[in-house]
Order: sequence, then structure tokens, then C-alpha cells
Amino acid sequence: MRAAVDKPGLTAGPLGLSDQTTALAEEMPIALVYNGTTLAVMMGSPSDLIDFAVGFSLTEGLVDSADELGDVEVIRHAQGVELQMWLPEARAAAMAKRRRALAGPVGCGLCGVESLEQAMRALPRVTADLQLRRQDIHAATTTMRQQQPLHDETHAAHAAGFYRPGDGLILVREDVGRHNALDKLAGALALAGIDASSGAVTVTSRLSSEMIQKTAQIGAPVLIAVSAPTALGVDLADQAGLTIVTRARGSRFDVFTHSHRIHSGEPQ
Repeated sequence: MRAAVDKPGLTAGPLGLSDQTTALAEEMPIALVYNGTTLAVMMGSPSDLIDFAVGFSLTEGLVDSADELGDVEVIRHAQGVELQMWLPEARAAAMAKRRRALAGPVGCGLCGVESLEQAMRALPRVTADLQLRRQDIHAATTTMRQQQPLHDETHAAHAAGFYRPGDGLILVREDVGRHNALDKLAGALALAGIDASSGAVTVTSRLSSEMIQKTAQIGAPVLIAVSAPTALGVDLADQAGLTIVTRARGSRFDVFTHSHRIHSGEPQ
């Protein structure tokens, strides 16, 4: 479905104010419901919702594979959307220990986490030996910018893409929330049977701790961003074995962690 709505407004020009209709990014509450219990309510774009449900479940460590969820039911209400999922009994018990029950604004990735230990959960070690050239990083960011229709229409959406050397940018997902866009990408990869360790995740946002956690959780070895990382994000990426490439604009970029995966020439 279209994730934008047309709204009337005024625009200022050389001759004063005039009427104008503008496409605005749609944003609504999206409830993630497991075994009949709401775990989180995120504000996000009402598109690619199955991807979002599966990806959130994976990046939050609730399941290890999409098969554990079974079918996802999308229930639309006047005020928002429910994503109904069912976990195996053991998974449901583990979920209860780190329940998230508060609404999460689009800028928040930790809302409702009940303890500092849960917020800073241990991450799996990323071990894939992906090799990227400078040209790959440039191609990943440039191509993704060309595949962001919601951003082009509204100028109010983030994107997350998956780049694989030799294949290029094979998937892109958008959302008003940067975490949501990454979750949607994670879900799309899983449902398509694409191994996240075979390529690099590319995002349009800063690299905060949650973005690092989600990328490491799905096993992608490289995370490329057009913006900067936080200090905690760098520390977590280093601990997880994740290579982060930041401020990737044009031919320039910075590499903060595990730089052995990045080469100026042909991959070794």
C-alpha cells in the first residue's frame, strides 16, 4: 500500500502564499502481538508489514528463523495496525522476561525495555569474511539513493538496503523510523531465503547502538551508513566483530571497526 497521504497546505513563493497539496509520509501505531500479548507498539509506515513483523522478531532475538513464527496476521484498525504472531512455548517464556509494553516513537529503539541489562544484551559474534572494495561501498550508497520512492515523494523516510558483491543492491525497505526500515529489511531477507552474512547492510541514518545490535543479530558482517556512528555504536560493533563504514558519501568514507573487510582495490 502507499505509505504517503496527500494533504492541503500553503506554500510561500515570490508572489506570496498559494494553495498546494503535498505528499506526506504516513505514520501510525503498529502493535507487535505475540501469543495474544502486545510486546511493543512502534510508530511506523504501514507498508511491508509482514517483513516488519518477521524482521523485528529476528533482530530482537525473539526467534532464530522466520519458520518459528508461522503465519503473520495483519489486522487493520481505524487507529492503527496489529501484527499477530505465535511463538513456540519456550520462546514465549523467554519473551516474557524482556517484555516491551510501552509505545515506541520513531526515534526510539529501546522504549519499554525493563532493565539496563536487557537494553545492552549480549550480541552474537559476526564471523563472515566478506570483502568489499571502495567501488562496492560507493555503489551501495548511490544505488540505494535511487531506490527510495517514499523518500522521493515525501522527504521524510529512512531506508535500509542489502548489497551483495557481484549482485549489487538486491533489496531496499523504507519507513519513517530508521529502526523499522532495518527490521523490514531483515524480514525481507529472511523470507526471501537470503543469507545476511553474504552481503552488507546499508542505511540512511546514524549508527546508534540499536542499529548495531539489529545488524549483528542477523549476522551481516558490514554495516554502511551515510551518517556518523555514536561512540557506543562503535564499541558494540567492535565487540560483535562487525565492520562499520560511516559518512559514506561519494568516494569518501570512514571505517571504525574490523577494517580487514574493506579494500581499496579488488577483493582479496
